Amino acid sequence: MRRGWLLGAILTGLSAGLAFPKFNLSFLIWVSLIPLLFIIRQRKPKQSFLAGWLAGLFFYGLLLYWIPYVPAHYGNLPFSLSLLIYLILIGFLALFWGLFAWFQARLTKSFPGRAFLLAPFLWVSFEYILTHILTGFPWGLLGYAQAQNLPLIQVASLTGVYGVSFLIVLTSASFVHSIIEKKRLPFFLVLAFVLVVHLWGFTRIRPLSIKSPALKAAVIQGNVSSDIYWDFVSEEEVERLFERHLRLSRQASEQGAKLIIWPEFSVPLCFSCPEVRYKEFKQRLESFVQETGATLLLGTNERTEGAGEPEFYNTALCLGPDLSVSKYYKMHLVPFGEYTPYKAVFSFIQKVTHAIGEVTPGKEHRLHRFQGFAFGSPICYEIIFPDLVRRFVQKGATFLTTITNDGWYGTSSAPYQHFQIALFRAVENRRYLLRAATTGISGIIDPYGRAVARSSLMTTDVLSSLIVPETKKTLYARWGDLWCWLSLTLSLGSVIFSLFKRRNEPKIK
Repeated sequence: MRRGWLLGAILTGLSAGLAFPKFNLSFLIWVSLIPLLFIIRQRKPKQSFLAGWLAGLFFYGLLLYWIPYVPAHYGNLPFSLSLLIYLILIGFLALFWGLFAWFQARLTKSFPGRAFLLAPFLWVSFEYILTHILTGFPWGLLGYAQAQNLPLIQVASLTGVYGVSFLIVLTSASFVHSIIEKKRLPFFLVLAFVLVVHLWGFTRIRPLSIKSPALKAAVIQGNVSSDIYWDFVSEEEVERLFERHLRLSRQASEQGAKLIIWPEFSVPLCFSCPEVRYKEFKQRLESFVQETGATLLLGTNERTEGAGEPEFYNTALCLGPDLSVSKYYKMHLVPFGEYTPYKAVFSFIQKVTHAIGEVTPGKEHRLHRFQGFAFGSPICYEIIFPDLVRRFVQKGATFLTTITNDGWYGTSSAPYQHFQIALFRAVENRRYLLRAATTGISGIIDPYGRAVARSSLMTTDVLSSLIVPETKKTLYARWGDLWCWLSLTLSLGSVIFSLFKRRNEPKIK
């Protein structure tokens, strides 16, 4: 079929998308790339690029279907313009799939017998580039689809999530190679290797046991709708929401929790602001921590006054029973949500960020302390960046927290995908991770990626558990994205060698 490659590309994109929440057909990720890899083996680089881009377009289109709703509903943007932003985004992200296909097609022409071994290194290289280029958007890395495969994902403690993606691509590429070359051995050797990784991961997982020192912590989910705009909500409604969080916190304290975590922007708070209502909230929180002896971590919107315009920071603030305060300012902000990147280019959508507000980024990985133990508190969107989170551990964090407001996305796939990503940060760093989300999904995740406690969406809940601080650092926590740099080096070297090898041959278009 002359147009069979179109169907193959679409099949790859849709099956890969179905491997992620809410569809959760995670097994599909092991076979989803096979149609695309067959196309790459049989077509020229230009057609391979188009097939890869089309596959990526359908993948991201399905994965990120929830994006148009947010700027339209909360940014007061016309839905047509919101849809255009969505199409531009998925079209841009799909380029990385297209570029992978183009380079892999070139390598296949140069190294027909060994190119399948280069495919996973090339794929990891593009996932890493996607994580860092421009503002970075590593949402939908293939490895995340295996979040429930606990033995396999333990390899993330060595390589980060990228190592899981590597194994997925290696398996598919070896299968295609074995079919085309009629050699079964490479595929079975890869299967054996993947099985060994599973067995190794199984030996890494420890039974749930609480050793000393153990800390009792709780996560509060107040179920505050993002439809509430703090500037316009009545004082009675603000008081009701504030009291709801205090009531849930008292309940957590009665259960023995000494660290209590509120979500991002669960109530309107600014500890540094002089307004009377903020001072009243601050005094009531200070009374609470003094009465209960608990430490409270919560999301606030801090303001600093200077010679120029005031600056606002999305803040994770830690208030101790001795009234000590530590603050972490969010560093990696949400583009078009908390700030406008490249304003000269994107001035036409300034309306969105004016509706939500301009936020100033923080500059350092500040740690909080609780009962003598340091912990990090990446905020919301930051949890999707593996290197950003591991730097908290590198600086001495013995456990991790993350506060978020996923209420923007309602009951779509986004909160489930976001929670899935957080599981990997726990495994990569071998740290307990406590996640507080305004409307869910909140949870307490152990160092092996198991959800010790997990809430449902759109519910009010208190999750509590004993957690164990850890000081040992994983290979990934110590060395970071070493596997990615190895992949980049090998991929770049292979491409350069391929170009030199083929310099006297006719160009392939």
